[in-house]
Amino acid sequence: MYLPEHFKEVDPAEIAQIISSAPLGCIIAHTVEGLVANHVPLFIDKIGDVIGHFALANEMHRLVPAGTEVLIVFRGVDGYVSPNYYPSKKEHHGAVPTWNYQAVHLYGTITFQHDVSSKRAAVGILTRAHERAVNGDGAWHMADAPADYMTEMLDKIVAFRVAVTRTIAKSKLSQNRDQPDRDGAIHGMRNAGYEALAEKMARKD
Repeated sequence: MYLPEHFKEVDPAEIAQIISSAPLGCIIAHTVEGLVANHVPLFIDKIGDVIGHFALANEMHRLVPAGTEVLIVFRGVDGYVSPNYYPSKKEHHGAVPTWNYQAVHLYGTITFQHDVSSKRAAVGILTRAHERAVNGDGAWHMADAPADYMTEMLDKIVAFRVAVTRTIAKSKLSQNRDQPDRDGAIHGMRNAGYEALAEKMARKD
């Protein structure tokens, strides 16, 4: 990822927030058949490993040997920035369009887990994280499904864990503009309906 110094994101809390707010990661690996990519909901555990699962029918766990390095991409908020947002454009017209965004790249080694305990744990972790956010006290639990049905569903997946070795994060939020242009871009993004992105821009030094 191209990463100018002023766009480097080094705040662990902000990196964690980018991932948690957009947990559908894209896992990319190089295989004997070329590059393979899959979009999968993911969870980062307390030690920083990435947890998830694939459908058993997904060829990725057969094409990628255990211990292979993979790249996981998380994309946060993003939006188009018009030159018309900048007050300086009226003075010298020296402005061009750009795109503001946040992204996190995680590199690590992947291992696959076919045992029932690991598969149940992966599903349980992801379910708890997202069900609580959506349904609160009324969250769905794995125990709500009939035992034989749950066993059948678990037989159709493979769990995986990625031990993260490197993290690269980027917050391109108009930090390279002077304050009047930054304020103009924030105002423009809000008017365009990109409130979440505007808030990120307003908080970024």
